[in-house]
Amino acid sequence: MKEILSISGYSSLFKLISSTKNGIIVEDIETKKRMPAYSSAKVSSMSDIAIFKNDGEEISLIEVFKNIRNKENGDAAIDPKNADNEALKQYFAAVLPDYDRDRVYVSHIKKVLTWYNQLQRCNMLELLDKEDDKTESQTENSAE
Repeated sequence: MKEILSISGYSSLFKLISSTKNGIIVEDIETKKRMPAYSSAKVSSMSDIAIFKNDGEEISLIEVFKNIRNKENGDAAIDPKNADNEALKQYFAAVLPDYDRDRVYVSHIKKVLTWYNQLQRCNMLELLDKEDDKTESQTENSAE
């Protein structure tokens, strides 16, 4: 998931292709169109994004995606464009009951659900399992 990126100003997710002198080359995961993302753009990796919880802790976006996938049995989540704010909050509470309702706004929920649905449409949810494999191998290596 480190290679899947969000770029401020774009609603789609992008895959990291390569780096350049003043930025990176990315590919839209749905349209497969490539474009440069310059160093001035705010680029975030899916593995670096987290959601606030009530206990002051954070949960990684990858874990939230896994919760959605488990709730939906691998199918698409609720469509954030067609659901009202209250329905989105209820859905997110079912996925992550202890999310911080004061710090996680409806706009964040819409973004998370949109990203999940994009990954699901592009058959990229298996990347969530690859994150588990990496974490397990790192844990095993550090235990040795």
